[in-house]
Amino acid sequence: MALSGAAATAGAQSPLPVAAAPVVEVRAATTQPVATGSPETFTGSVVIRSPFQALAPGQAGGATVTFEAAARTAWHSHPLGQTLIVTAGTGLVQQLGQPPQVIRPGDVVTIPANVRHWHGAGPHEPMTHVAIAEKAHGVSVTWQEKVSDRDYQAAVTHAGLDTPTAPTARAWPKSLSLSPKQRALPLIAAFTASSDMPRLQSALNQGLDAGLTVSEAKEVLVQLYAYTGFPRSLNALGELMKVLQSRRERGIQDEPGREPSRAVATGPALRLAGQANQTEISGGPVQGAVFDFAPTINQFLQAHLFGDIFERDTLDWQSRELATVGALAATPGAQAQLQSHMRASLRVGLTAAQLHQLTQALADEVGPQVAARANEALAQALAAASKG
Repeated sequence: MALSGAAATAGAQSPLPVAAAPVVEVRAATTQPVATGSPETFTGSVVIRSPFQALAPGQAGGATVTFEAAARTAWHSHPLGQTLIVTAGTGLVQQLGQPPQVIRPGDVVTIPANVRHWHGAGPHEPMTHVAIAEKAHGVSVTWQEKVSDRDYQAAVTHAGLDTPTAPTARAWPKSLSLSPKQRALPLIAAFTASSDMPRLQSALNQGLDAGLTVSEAKEVLVQLYAYTGFPRSLNALGELMKVLQSRRERGIQDEPGREPSRAVATGPALRLAGQANQTEISGGPVQGAVFDFAPTINQFLQAHLFGDIFERDTLDWQSRELATVGALAATPGAQAQLQSHMRASLRVGLTAAQLHQLTQALADEVGPQVAARANEALAQALAAASKG
């Protein structure tokens, strides 16, 4: 009876839980942390994004690392080696006792186990790479002394990077013509800058009809506060709301679009990210008498405009520059800034043909004075580009 009772009791128990099967996990960029490189192991400003660690039994880990111009690691080694995949900019890597080597987007760097080395950006532009290393007994890196300014400069000279070159940080897609959606962006921006609400409504409809999503349209108008002021930006957002309501009433369902796919840094890392973006778009570190006179304005530009705004990938940089040029062309007295952003447009991959189409769109739909300012700025940008 005791045995039969035990058997009955055992049969009444719940079955043991079954271990969950492993599944592929995607961690959204917006959930990934952003940090700055420690001054004990890096020289210069370094931003570390999206660190990762493989699930057991895997031992690989790493992160995406952005070095500002001339920033670099200290000397170090890895017990099981390291792999670097360069995604933006021009940099250097050097093994102890060996000549430095230049690294560029698409290059894959294989560093053997326990080889002492350093890597970082060249002297004239930021560099970004993905770094991957495995752990041995819980250790993935052994840090040593920092690379001196003298040794860094010697490496730069040996590698032939003393002379500034055009930034190679992004492989921008090239096209011979603006898409209908791209063509609408400078028009939307120009009418926002001039507070021409009837024509802004028409340009917004034109952009939405061409495939501009609601989130992209909002992003353009939010960005424009930095160039046209909060009142015009807020008024333009109000007009967008009216346009969308009218389109809904006519049965048009516009594509909502998406929010930014990655987290925007905060604190010191935000300014470093903005500084890297500003340097890439401007073709080098931004300097000038105005920034010497009022350095706070450049801090705001780096942290907010090129950080908070340009780090949001709801719009690509080509779209942002098309909108900026349209707004500045419609703003009397902003010729210096217009010239700067026309040059930036070429740097982010817009072609001369596309920018000529932009000026023609301004002539056709905005006005001759606005188009004349844009044409003058484009001529100067192309002349500067021809000189290298």
